[in-house]
Amino acid sequence: MEKAFDLVVRGGTVVDGTGAAPFEADVGVKDGRIAAVGKVAGAGAQEIDAKGQIVTPGFVDIHTHYDGQATWDGRMQPSSWHGVTTVVMGNCGVGFAPCKPGDHDRLIRLMEGVEDIPFPVLAEGLPWNWESYSEYLDSLAGRSFDVDIASQLPHAALRVFVMGERGVNREPATEADIHAMAAIARRAMDAGAIGFGTSRTLNHRSSDGSPIATLTAGEDELTGIALGMAAAGNGAGKGVLQVVSDFIDPAEEFAMLRRIVERSGRPLSFSLLQSPRDPEQWRFMLEQMSEAKAAGLQIRAQVATRPVGVLFGLELTVNPFSSHPSYRAISKLPLSERVARLRDPEFRAQLLREEAESPRAAGQSPMRAWDRIYPMGAAPDYEPTPDTSLAALAAERGADPYALALDHMLEGGGRGMLYLPLLNYAQNTLDPAYQMLQHDCVVPGLSDGGAHVGMICDGSFPTTNIVHWTRDRTRGPKLSLAHMVKAQCRDTAETVGLYDRGLLVPGYRADLNVIDYDRLTLRAPQVAYDLPTGGRRLIQRADGYTATIVAGQVTYRDGEPTDALPGRLLRGAQTAPVALAAE
Repeated sequence: MEKAFDLVVRGGTVVDGTGAAPFEADVGVKDGRIAAVGKVAGAGAQEIDAKGQIVTPGFVDIHTHYDGQATWDGRMQPSSWHGVTTVVMGNCGVGFAPCKPGDHDRLIRLMEGVEDIPFPVLAEGLPWNWESYSEYLDSLAGRSFDVDIASQLPHAALRVFVMGERGVNREPATEADIHAMAAIARRAMDAGAIGFGTSRTLNHRSSDGSPIATLTAGEDELTGIALGMAAAGNGAGKGVLQVVSDFIDPAEEFAMLRRIVERSGRPLSFSLLQSPRDPEQWRFMLEQMSEAKAAGLQIRAQVATRPVGVLFGLELTVNPFSSHPSYRAISKLPLSERVARLRDPEFRAQLLREEAESPRAAGQSPMRAWDRIYPMGAAPDYEPTPDTSLAALAAERGADPYALALDHMLEGGGRGMLYLPLLNYAQNTLDPAYQMLQHDCVVPGLSDGGAHVGMICDGSFPTTNIVHWTRDRTRGPKLSLAHMVKAQCRDTAETVGLYDRGLLVPGYRADLNVIDYDRLTLRAPQVAYDLPTGGRRLIQRADGYTATIVAGQVTYRDGEPTDALPGRLLRGAQTAPVALAAE
């Protein structure tokens, strides 16, 4: 006899994504949709006992960089290890389509520099079975994943495609250039792009050191592209705008973004972080968003929910000794051989006597002083106190911080890591992030999943959102579980136009998590060598995810993948479903 449901999750505490208080209920799934929430009498072909656990919608991560990984891998790890069931890529203006054959290496070098993904990995992994953006989407549409994937048109690739060397050199776009970019943007939105991403920050550079091609793109260029998006869908408009900017002149920059939204009618989100350069600027940005909302404009901020920081280690891209002559001499040796040399008393003494050759070496520049660097332990602390910094530990022990740093990195056979919070931690507290997260124009974001593979490991943000902000924080107030689940399910989904997910309500997509809330724990970051060509990447896993379900199919059990790959490419925005009658 056919079962009433494909899957029933029984007896869990449902946190449904609406922001309402959690409640005990069963969740019935049929044909990839939520079919019932409440007391479900009918049986499921598969059942999960969720008693004593929480049941949430699948997490929606709108700031990732899986543009390359999605072309060779079906698992969007680390994100899918952390309850994420939908990802949006193509952020910060970097990606691989559109692209003429002669520009392959140019776009790879840009991604290598901006997102720290090694050239050989991308050169080997990318199939390049596309030239236009729509062909890139067609390539992804033929693949299966453990999450749903949405893609944004990347501005840097678009600019190079249209302008060639002039675009790379950041020359102003002509009227003809803008017309061509607008036409491609319109076609991209109609082909299924969920939006358009651009970068206006000096932090984004190609691996040869040159700034990203979009850095100084004019308002006329950005407006033209946005108007191209507005013309999509037979003039109904399609797609969202995503921007990262240095906001050197915050009033002028925000005013420009607001004008683009006003003229195009397209929603926009931008990256908002507390910067040491101007630790209070975020308050101004919140005020500007509130004013825009009052005027009927949708401008939202993506906020990191923990410090955006760099990891140092002997296996990683940089460490405190990277610019010391003695370390450079051994830097290409296998890890085990380097560890042996670094443990040799004579070599160690020589290394510790040397001066770094780079003025920006760890421990020397203002942004990398020892009082801002912390040992990364087995239980990661993303709101560390000043007394646990290497400077404080060295003073307490009467030791050299370089020696302490070396000792920590040598732990575990040379796999110890150091943590440097760079942004969102200018005052050694996450209180600004706490205040930002309560604003009605803010969503959690900036995980950069799939990128920064040798320096940053923030694809685990969604787990931090639950563990730190709703349960474990001790250095300030917490946020409610209902608030945080709504923020990273419903609110993120709506920000990019995915109205069919993010809620555990009949009719909505059956993406959900069963989580042992009391046991949910982040593991320490570690290095894996599983990219094409054996490339290295930082990964981070978690304990406590009992099950993750995508389109009604269990993709992970107790943190381990099943054989199910129900995720697909999403073609553009998704409309809200018609509610089903409760069983």
